[in-house]
Amino acid sequence: MNWKTFIKSYQSYLKIERGLSKNTIDNYTFDIERLFLFLESNAIDVSPISITEEVIQQFIYSVSKEVNARSQARIISGLKSFFSYLIFEDYRNNSPMELIDAPRLGRKLPDTLSVQDIDAIINAIDLSKAEGERNRSILETLYGCGLRVSELVELKISDLFFDEGFIKITGKGNKQRFVPISDVTKNYINLYRINRSKLPINKGHEDTLYLNRRGKKLTRAMIFTIIKELAIKIELNKVISPHTFRHSFATHLLENGANLKSIQLMLGHESIISTSQKFNFYTTKVYFLG
Repeated sequence: MNWKTFIKSYQSYLKIERGLSKNTIDNYTFDIERLFLFLESNAIDVSPISITEEVIQQFIYSVSKEVNARSQARIISGLKSFFSYLIFEDYRNNSPMELIDAPRLGRKLPDTLSVQDIDAIINAIDLSKAEGERNRSILETLYGCGLRVSELVELKISDLFFDEGFIKITGKGNKQRFVPISDVTKNYINLYRINRSKLPINKGHEDTLYLNRRGKKLTRAMIFTIIKELAIKIELNKVISPHTFRHSFATHLLENGANLKSIQLMLGHESIISTSQKFNFYTTKVYFLG
C-alpha cells in the first residue's frame, strides 16, 4: 500500500467508525498529505509503515519555518492520530510520534543570535580591562559548549579535559555529561587562566574556573549583567540573556545538519522531546529551545 491508499483508508475510518464530517476529515488528512508531499519533494522513499521519528522531525523542522506554533501543534496532533490508526489496524506496532510533543502555545519566541551577532558581542569586549579575558572566555564557553548559565558558574578547572577535547558538565539533577570543546574555546580559557592565577583566590574557590575580582565564584546575575552591557554597547536590537547563547548554539548546529539526538546529549536534555520543543518549535529560524 502506498501513501494515497493509506490516506484513503484512514479517511474511510474517520467517516465510518468515527462519524466525522467531510470538513473535519479534510482537516485531519490535510497535514498527512503535506507530509507525503514533503517526502516526495525530498526524494525520501518511505511508507507510512516504515517512516521513522527522524524523518518526521525533518518534516516538522521544515514546517516550523513556514507556520506558527498553533499550526505546528495542529499538524502534530493530526499525525499522531494517523499513526495511532495505523497501530490500531496492526499496520505498525509503534508510532514515530511517541517522543514528539506539540509546542506550548502562548510562549514568546526567543531571539536567536547570528554568528555575526556573536562575533560583534565578543569583539566589543575591552581586553585592556582586567576582566576582559575572563568575559571573552565566558561568552565563548557559553556559546561554544551550549551551557546553561548555572552550569557555567559551577564549572571547575578539574572539569577541563582539554587533551581529550571535552569538558565535564554537571547539569540539572546533578547529572553529568561530557561536551566537546573547540580549540578556539580552549585557547580563550587558557588565556583567561593566566590572569586568573594573579587573583587573590578565596578559600573554597581554588577549583572554580570563573571568579570575580575578589576571587570568589561569579554569580548568575553577573553573567546577565556582562551580556546586557555588551548588547547595549553594540546597540543590538534583541532581548538576550545567557540562555540566548545556548539557544543559538543549538540552532546553528541544527541549521548545519547536526543530528537532533546528538544535540540532545550535548544540551543535557532528558529526552528528545525537550530538544524538539525548545529548539525546533519556538523559533521561526529552526526549532529547537532549553
